[in-house]
Amino acid sequence: MEQMSLFDTQSEHSLSSGNSPLADRMRPQTIEEYIGQKHLLGEGMPLRRMLNQDQISSMIFWGPPGVGKTTLAKIIANRTRSDFVTFSAVTSGIREIKEIMKQAEEHRAYGMRTLCFVDEIHRFNKAQQDAFLPYVEKGSITLIGATTENPSFEINAALLSRCKVFVLYALTTEDLTELLQRALIEKKGLGAINARIEEGLLPAIAAYADGDARTALNTLEMAVLNGDIGPDGASILVNRETLEQCMDKKLLLYDKKGEEHYNLISALHKSMRNSDPDAAVYWLARMLEAGEDPLFIARRLIRFASEDIGLADNQALQLAVSAYQACHFNGMPECNLNLAQAVIYLSLAPRSNSVYRAYESAKADAQGQLAEPVPLVIRNAPTRLMDDLHYGEGYVYAHDTEEKIAQMTCLPESLKDRQYYLPGTQGTEGILKERLEKSRAFRLGGEETAP
Repeated sequence: MEQMSLFDTQSEHSLSSGNSPLADRMRPQTIEEYIGQKHLLGEGMPLRRMLNQDQISSMIFWGPPGVGKTTLAKIIANRTRSDFVTFSAVTSGIREIKEIMKQAEEHRAYGMRTLCFVDEIHRFNKAQQDAFLPYVEKGSITLIGATTENPSFEINAALLSRCKVFVLYALTTEDLTELLQRALIEKKGLGAINARIEEGLLPAIAAYADGDARTALNTLEMAVLNGDIGPDGASILVNRETLEQCMDKKLLLYDKKGEEHYNLISALHKSMRNSDPDAAVYWLARMLEAGEDPLFIARRLIRFASEDIGLADNQALQLAVSAYQACHFNGMPECNLNLAQAVIYLSLAPRSNSVYRAYESAKADAQGQLAEPVPLVIRNAPTRLMDDLHYGEGYVYAHDTEEKIAQMTCLPESLKDRQYYLPGTQGTEGILKERLEKSRAFRLGGEETAP
């Protein structure tokens, strides 16, 4: 494969641009260029309103790496015309902090604001964090701290109480794809060298980056560095093989919004339904390794636990919910085993779709007969008028009976003989089936004894 160095085609808009990495060159300078965090920066959203009204206060940005915490702080400093000062938890001691704070107070006397950005603020010890406190209280500085750790546990309570916490989320695949497309066409990015990327590879890079813009841009830059010179001699071509070499992993065919997305989740669901854990784990791995959101899969497992297992195994739903929580706590790649454990358990659990069929049948009646009145016997009668209208008349409190069941019907008159829940015999549902048959017979005044 013929390779072309980015530095072989120097121009005024050369890729080298002072030898700075692509991720630095593509760093947004304005809110309009900023990608992601629409819940904070979209029109009418809280942080956007604060910026528009020039009412910036001290704040903490909490979010994973590569989502734009530092970039957003610089944009705020530029927009508010503040002096921008950064601190390092590794090299900045209390003496350095106090020196900067003294300068900030001097600037404040001349009407100049100072924005102090502390990256990885959770690495500052208590004394270092406390050194900022009096200056934040006096308004000498606007403090913006960035952290990947929960501020509740890592930042002093006194300092935290004086800062607004904003949660920044990992960038979506769509966000990163948009950023990569910009990098390809803008002159400050790769636009000057006419890089061409094989169709479908930008979303693959975005998925590989897992929400990290820096990783996405670094991967794209490496792929272009190792791309082939085009037939015209004036462009660089990046194909799947080149990208796989740069990413050190095979790209799996997967489109989170396309047909393959639904094909694979269907394959997982039906493999579990057919009690085939080997196939289920394979389809699970296909999705996770291609960049699928583990929480999406976990939500599908929760649905499966009720739709295909239901009351045949009451532990199934609990395990699926636990898997979802584990995915939320761990993230990828650590949560892959949490999902695999749940998938295997659900694949081998006893089967019943009785809960699913019960609801679908009840839904059809509810939609077709929306005007069905609630029987008087089970209506509340909180007022004298309702009591006079016979609300609750004849109601029997089940706990007051020996059998703990009252012989009355709770369905509307036109539906009193309907049976929605028809249990199977697998697992614990076999026990419920026997109890239900006795209960129905007793409630209808039959000779069966109550369960």
